[in-house]
This record gives sequence, C-alpha cells and structure tokens, in this order.
Amino acid sequence: MLAKRIIPCLDIRDGRVVKGIEFTGHRDIGDPVALASYYSMQGADELVFYDITASPQGRETDLSWVQKVAAQISIPFSVAGGIRSVDMAKRVFDSGADKISINTPALERPELINELVTRFGSQAIVIGIDVRNGQIYQNTGDPDKTSIARKSALDWIAEVQDRGAGELVINSMAMDGVRDGYDLGFLQMVKEIARVPVIASGGAGVMQDFFEVFDQGLADGALAASVFHSKEICIPDLKNFLYDNGIQIRNKT
Repeated sequence: MLAKRIIPCLDIRDGRVVKGIEFTGHRDIGDPVALASYYSMQGADELVFYDITASPQGRETDLSWVQKVAAQISIPFSVAGGIRSVDMAKRVFDSGADKISINTPALERPELINELVTRFGSQAIVIGIDVRNGQIYQNTGDPDKTSIARKSALDWIAEVQDRGAGELVINSMAMDGVRDGYDLGFLQMVKEIARVPVIASGGAGVMQDFFEVFDQGLADGALAASVFHSKEICIPDLKNFLYDNGIQIRNKT
C-alpha cells in the first residue's frame, strides 16, 4: 500500500494566496512563496497551486511566482490554471513545477491530455475535476463564468484515464471551505472506477476527516486549504494523529 499524502492547496489570484467558500468570496491569505516555505518546513508531502483566474480570463499561468516557489522549496509541487498547450506546459515545468494540473482546458479540448502525456509522461499530468451533485463545472475561478460541462463526472473520469492522465484531484464544490468532511459518497463512486491515484479535495475540517477518507480507502492523498492556512491543523500534529491511528503516511515527524 502506498503511503498517504498530505497536500496543502494554495489558490492564487493576482499573485496572492486567497481562500473562499464553495469557490466564491475569496479573501487574502498571504504571499505564495512564504506560505510554500512554511508548508515545506511543516512536513507537507507536496503542494498544489491553482492560478484560479487564469482559465476564466483566458490567460496563461503567471510564471513569476512559480519560479520563486521552486527556488525556495525542495518538495514536489503542481501548478494549475491556464495551461492550454504543450508549449505552456513546458514553460511551467521549466520554471520548476513537478506536475501540472488541468481542468477547463481539458474539458474544452480533451486531446490536450493525450498531447501532454505523450510529451511529459502520465506521472506529470493531473486532471482536476470540480464536481457538484455529480456534475462537472468549468471556469470555477470566476463565479460569473462558471458553467456546467456537458459531461457526467464518472464518464469524464473514465475518459481522462483512457487518455493517459496519471492522477485525479476530485474537488467537491459543495464542501469547499465548509469543513464538514470530504464527500465520501462521491469518492466511493470514483474509487470504483479509478485506475490512478485519487486526491480528495474540499471539506476537511478536523483531523478525523483525513482519517476517514484514508481509512475507508477512498483517496491516496488529501488536499486541504483553510484548516492549514488558519493553523487550526498543523501538519506535524496531523501526521502523528494519522500514524497513531494506523494510517501509513510519508515523512512522519
């Protein structure tokens, strides 16, 4: 069994880390480089950065903060937002990212997944899937442009795996920032068809939420933001808690 991963998520808007509830009402949290350094020292297994306005605004990912983060940390990190071509992906990797995550661009042109996998390998290509009530949403970084994609969530998960994606991040929009726990019901449906690692996202409020998603075998990693940003949960304490309760984890402090 692979050790479980603890993954802080940092949403980026205008070069700053922000956090909202159910993908709206974002408030400023701080500098991405400082927060990345903090989470690296805390023992995070990897980090995920979402440039949340890139796709809705039709622009590319801002590479300036990617380069600064890469210069400060040694743990793996992935970057998402506005990656619409192999060329843009190459620039993100050249800036220091270990993985890229795509969502809206893949929904708009699924062949992009194949192109990225062919060029960089499955292990470097993550598909983010924003789900509410079994439906996929796109352009979720801007409430005015958010729309329902014309694909069912489970059919899309099957398709992206067939196209070679190496990892799935399942973002539960209804649970985002609410802290009522991960969407275990939907994650169960995902795991029944998943052939690649699944990362649970949206809903973590207490340490028990991480334990439940791992103990039930529904995720290979757990992503969270607000509980880490607020320091209500510190990663060393979380890892000790999970280890003491029988969960195999990486880099226990």
